Amino acid sequence: MPHQPQSPAPSPCSPAILVQMPPANAGPIRRLAALGLRITGALAFLAPLLTRLVVGWGFHVTGHGKLQDLGKVTGFFSSLGIPFPGANAAFIASLEFFGGLLLILGLGTRIFAFLLSCSMVVALLTADRPDFIQKFPPDPTDVASFTYLLFLIWLVLYGPGPISIDYFLSKWLGLNGKTGESK
Repeated sequence: MPHQPQSPAPSPCSPAILVQMPPANAGPIRRLAALGLRITGALAFLAPLLTRLVVGWGFHVTGHGKLQDLGKVTGFFSSLGIPFPGANAAFIASLEFFGGLLLILGLGTRIFAFLLSCSMVVALLTADRPDFIQKFPPDPTDVASFTYLLFLIWLVLYGPGPISIDYFLSKWLGLNGKTGESK
């Protein structure tokens, strides 16, 4: 069997996919596929970053609005039959306001994504229930709380990504990215 040349070992600073190149005699499809993989691998940090920015901003803005008129939110929670409507209104408004900011920064991402996903489950079971039931089989993503829930679950499972305070804290504490990025 002829000796196959091995690709060089990846450096600690670059992902393996960026180092591996197809042989010069590889066909155009293989070279194009390798180029596409290198480009998407280099841009992979954008997925959690943009998700955190968009979802965090959405929660921050709605939390700000709720904090501006807690009486209205309390009345709405009362009409839904949510227990302790005043306390829950203040808690949810604060969670959305501060949790949104912390998602943007990437600090406590998995914790706040989990807490906010719990509030989205409650929203689906109460305020958005009629819309969710009506649209469930064909278009559940038309219900905003369901779409937010999907992105929040993804953040809980995937993590904040490399452009986040969580990532830098995990490196500083010697956790080797165990809390800042998925492997």
